[in-house]
Amino acid sequence: MKHSDHRAETNLLDPRLLRLFDALFTTGSVTKAAEKLGQSQPTISIWLARLRKELDDPLFIRSAEGMLPTPRADALIGTARQALEMLRRLAELRTDFDPTTAKRRFAICMTDGSHVTLLPSILAHVRRVAPGVRIEATQIGSDTPRMLQSGEADLALGYISDLDAGHFQQALFPQDWVCLTSAKHARIRDRMTVRDFRREAHVLIRSGTGHQLLAGALREQRIVLEVALELPGFLGLPAIIGTTDLVATLPRHIGETLAHYYGLRVLDCPLAIAGFTVKQYWHARFHHDPASQWLRQLCGELFQQQEVRGLHRSGRPRKRRPRDLPS
Repeated sequence: MKHSDHRAETNLLDPRLLRLFDALFTTGSVTKAAEKLGQSQPTISIWLARLRKELDDPLFIRSAEGMLPTPRADALIGTARQALEMLRRLAELRTDFDPTTAKRRFAICMTDGSHVTLLPSILAHVRRVAPGVRIEATQIGSDTPRMLQSGEADLALGYISDLDAGHFQQALFPQDWVCLTSAKHARIRDRMTVRDFRREAHVLIRSGTGHQLLAGALREQRIVLEVALELPGFLGLPAIIGTTDLVATLPRHIGETLAHYYGLRVLDCPLAIAGFTVKQYWHARFHHDPASQWLRQLCGELFQQQEVRGLHRSGRPRKRRPRDLPS
């Protein structure tokens, strides 16, 4: 950077001095300018001395008619008022997000299970209140924190066990585990026992944190499943469960949703498997962004359950809704 450019940057006028210049030019009086700006006369005198020094001109001369502008003041007032107007416009720029008129895309990181359980509700609501908004579902994974930070993704929905500093999270709903079977399963009716679980053949879904929790529980309890089929996700699972005697163990929200739509039977899982809480995650860079706030509020209203709203860190109920907590 050239020395002259650096000097020009450091000599930018204080907006308060511009307002004083305009007030003195308009009123022709230090007293009236002080009243107009809500300042004391001594303060106005200090500001005027600074202004004269900055512009290297007396600017206003006392006379019987009041403070008269010098030729340099006459030459500069137009530019000063234009600068003030631009500053006013900058301060008044509205950053509110109006979903009824917005034209933009939101990228949400989620699992394919959330495509079944969460995405339909989000999309239905967005289509109703924000017709110009487009949703892009992106896979949640190890790259999600970077995507949230860069703005490639606006939000993540799911369960992330470890998250970098600078991210926020909000609990939405708790998840425990269920087993999914065909409604016509020959050996299992209204209840599944540990013996049933060990005996039956299983479909294993190898994706997401849920799979890791299930695998950990099986190791701890020294249970070896008879796995007839492994799937990378939930696509095709309802048809497989509905037409075979296989069993799938999966988080409750996904299991109950699939059971509802495809006429399957959902049973409490007989194993002790650690539960988890589905949350929404975002980066601190976008914490105050109106569009991001609107999306988070939408997801909170759709999915945050009373059980989560009434819990704090110790797990004991409380009446006040928890605040968003940074990771």
